[in-house]
Amino acid sequence: MESRVFSILLFAIILYSNTVQSEAAYRPSGFVDVNLYPYLSDVSNDNTMTINVASTLPKRFSYFGFVNFGNAKNASELSEFDVYYTEQNIRWQVQEASPFDLTVQLNFRSGENNDRHRLGIRWRLSDTEALANIFSALHLKYALNWHAIQFDHEDTDVWQLEHSFMLKFPYLSERLSLSGFVDHTFNQDLPDNFPNNTLVGEAQFAYKIFEDFFLVAEYRINDYRRTDTNNLALGFEYKISW
Repeated sequence: MESRVFSILLFAIILYSNTVQSEAAYRPSGFVDVNLYPYLSDVSNDNTMTINVASTLPKRFSYFGFVNFGNAKNASELSEFDVYYTEQNIRWQVQEASPFDLTVQLNFRSGENNDRHRLGIRWRLSDTEALANIFSALHLKYALNWHAIQFDHEDTDVWQLEHSFMLKFPYLSERLSLSGFVDHTFNQDLPDNFPNNTLVGEAQFAYKIFEDFFLVAEYRINDYRRTDTNNLALGFEYKISW
C-alpha cells in the first residue's frame, strides 16, 4: 500500500510540474468516429459498435477514449447493446517535442467489481528524432504504453504493455489504411488453461469510400475467451476530424 501511495504522489508531482506552455502554441485537433459491425464471423456477443474520440488539449495534455457496445450472449448482431467496455485516457507530454507522455487510463465495463485503472508512460517511437525518418519511410505511426501501476481487484504486480499503430499505403492507395492495438498483460492470476501472458488485439483495414465514410474489416484476438479466440468483424465507419 505504501508503495502505491508513493507512486501516486510521485506521478502527481511530475504531472503538475513544468506545465507552463504558451497558449499561442496550442492548436486543437482531434476526431470522433462511429463504427458499426453488422457481421461477426465467430463470436456474436463481441462488440458490434465502437465510438472513438481523440483531442489535443492545452498545456501538452491530450485525450483519447473509446466505448465498445456488444450483444448479450447468443443474441444476433446489432440486436442489443447491453454489454459495454470503455477506456478513457489522459496523456501529458513531458516536454515540448518530447516523444514521451505520462498516462492515466480508466477502464469501466458492465458487471460488478471489474473496473480497472492504470498509471504509465507512453513512448511514441515514430515521433522520436532518431527513428522518425525510418517510420516516415514506412508510413507508420507506432507507440508503446507501459501501464506500470494497476488499481483493481488483482495482485499489485500485474502490468501491461499496450501497442498502437497506424500504417498507410500511399504507394497503393491514399484511401487504404491499417490501424489497431495489442494489449499484452503480465502476471495475472488466471486458470491453468489460460496463457501466462494474455493478448487482446485488433487490426482494422479501412477503405475510404467517400469523404468521412469508410468500409472496415477488423480482425480480433482475445485470449480471455478460451474458445473462439479469434473473430472477424465487417462493417463501416463514419469519422469527423478537426
